[in-house]
Amino acid sequence: MKVGLVQTRTPASHAAALAHILPLVREAAAGGARLIVTPEGSNILQKDREALLPQLTLLADDPVVNGLREAARALDVWIDVGSALVKRQDGKAANRQVLIRPDGSIAATYDKLHMFDVDLPTGESARESATYEPGDAAVTADIDGVRFGLTICYDLRFPALYRALARAGAQVMTIPAAFTRPTGAAHWEVLMRARAIETGAYVLAPAQGGRHEDNRGTYGHSLVVEPWGAVIAQLDHDEPGVLLADLDPAASKKARAAIPALANARPFTGP
Repeated sequence: MKVGLVQTRTPASHAAALAHILPLVREAAAGGARLIVTPEGSNILQKDREALLPQLTLLADDPVVNGLREAARALDVWIDVGSALVKRQDGKAANRQVLIRPDGSIAATYDKLHMFDVDLPTGESARESATYEPGDAAVTADIDGVRFGLTICYDLRFPALYRALARAGAQVMTIPAAFTRPTGAAHWEVLMRARAIETGAYVLAPAQGGRHEDNRGTYGHSLVVEPWGAVIAQLDHDEPGVLLADLDPAASKKARAAIPALANARPFTGP
């Protein structure tokens, strides 16, 4: 299976975001990608909560998701919208991954489980949970006979989620992200490789990159890791672009046979 990862610098409005991402999706499809994966926040990025929330719509009404559904039909490809920031039926917001079939229908959705809430020694703080309602379920989906585990950005730091997905048969993990520059430089590649090695699965990590309209800086460096932990494709910059890679589903089975950590895990009591 050939995959295409799209690295974006998503603007702060839906119309601009769709105009930004569609040429990159078409480029990935022209390169032979059967599955195209986009980053976290592919439909809009705006860190000002008061400016963001009035723009959010229900998933069914989101213009970027609907534009990508049309693109999937036109290009005859799977598109995994790494995440769209959308309104829930209860009026709260969700950070939601959306897997689109080649006929434009939605195969699966996943709401980000882990919220980044932090108080830093500098006095700065972040409260993702102030804007988004976390999900409560892990999700897998099958694409052309290959099982994928769907996760988003900060989920990366919670290995138990990936072990559960692997035990459910996931051979490929999607980890679309909008990593900050400091944490990206320090942790991005090593954590992606760790999740691949621990689970014997491919990792697909499309990223936001560069300086955005809302003045956030994201790390970029989208990458693909194979089940033995080697980076097999990577963008070495934070500019918008496309990364192509070939996946061999048999590689996951081979890695898990060589290091049967999933099978050898044992329950234990706490300290």
